[in-house]
Amino acid sequence: MKKLNLWLLAIFALSALTFTACDDDDDTDPIPEPTTIVSFAQNSDDYTILAEAVVAAGLDGVLSGTGPFTVFAPDNAAFQALLDSNPDWNTLDDIPEATLTAVLTNHVLGGEVTSSDLMAGYYSTLSATGFGDATTSLYVNLDNGVVLNGGPEVVAPDVDVDNGVIHGIDAVILPPTVVDFATSNPALSSLVAALTRSDLSTDFVGALSGEGPFTVFAPSNAAFQALLDSNDDWNTLNDIPVGTLEAVLSYHVSSGVNARSSDLSDGMMVSTLAEGATLEVDLSNPDAPQIVGGSSTATVVLADIQGANGVVHVIDTVLLP
Repeated sequence: MKKLNLWLLAIFALSALTFTACDDDDDTDPIPEPTTIVSFAQNSDDYTILAEAVVAAGLDGVLSGTGPFTVFAPDNAAFQALLDSNPDWNTLDDIPEATLTAVLTNHVLGGEVTSSDLMAGYYSTLSATGFGDATTSLYVNLDNGVVLNGGPEVVAPDVDVDNGVIHGIDAVILPPTVVDFATSNPALSSLVAALTRSDLSTDFVGALSGEGPFTVFAPSNAAFQALLDSNDDWNTLNDIPVGTLEAVLSYHVSSGVNARSSDLSDGMMVSTLAEGATLEVDLSNPDAPQIVGGSSTATVVLADIQGANGVVHVIDTVLLP
C-alpha cells in the first residue's frame, strides 16, 4: 500500500508539472505592435481622412518612425470642411500633393509636447516654406483653451501613442501668412487695429496676404502705446492722421524678400514700401539687433516668425519715416 501511495503521489506531481508548463505556454502572448501616429489614425473612426492624407502625401513612413512627434490632428469633419472650401476639391486626390504635404507638415512638431507642457508663443513645425531651410511657425494662444494661429482649437488633447502625442483639432491649419501671425497674437493687436483702420486707402491686409515674400518689422502693443503717448492729440490710433499712419505702416514692410535674421548684416539697407525710404540694420550688439529708421531706433525682441509668404520680426518701437 505504501508503494502504491508513493506511485500515485509521483503521478500527481508529474501531472501538476505538466499542467503548469501548459499554463506558462498559454500565458506567453506575442509582443504587441507599437501604436504609432499613423496606426492610431487608421484605426480611429474620427481620423480616417487624416490617415488617408498622410499616406497620399507619402508621410506615413515618417510619422510611423521613432519620433517623438506632436501632431495636431484635424478630425474627419475638419478635412471635409477643407474639401468643401474649394469647388475643385471633391476628394483628397484633387489636392496637389505639394499642397497636401505643406498643409500636413504644418500640423507636426518635432518632440513630444503634451497639453500641460504647451506654452503661449511660437513653435517651429516640420513644414518647409520654400525659403531655404526655413520652417513655418505655429502660434499657440492659451487665453481660452488652446487655439492655433487664431483659428483651429484643440478639442481632444493628449492622445498618447508610442512615437509621440496627438491633439485632436476642429479645423485644418492652413499655411500661415504674415497677417495670420499678427491677427493670432494678442501682443500685436494694436498693429492689427492699425492695418485694418477703415479709412486707409491701402488694403494692407489684402496685400500682405498675397504671395510675397514679405519681411515685416512688427511693432508690439507697447510700441504703439509709446507712439500715442508721444503726441498729446493722439489718444487712440484713430487720432493719427490717415496719411501719417499709412506712411508709418508702409515703413515697416519690405517686399520681395524673406529676410531672416541670418540674412541680415551690419549696416545693411532694407528697402520698404514707403516710397524712397529704407531701414538700416545695426548689429553692433549681436544680442540686441536694432533696426534704424529716420530718427527712430527699434530693437528686435522676437525674430524669425516664419510664415508661408514671409517672415515677421517683432520690434519694440514704431519706426517713423
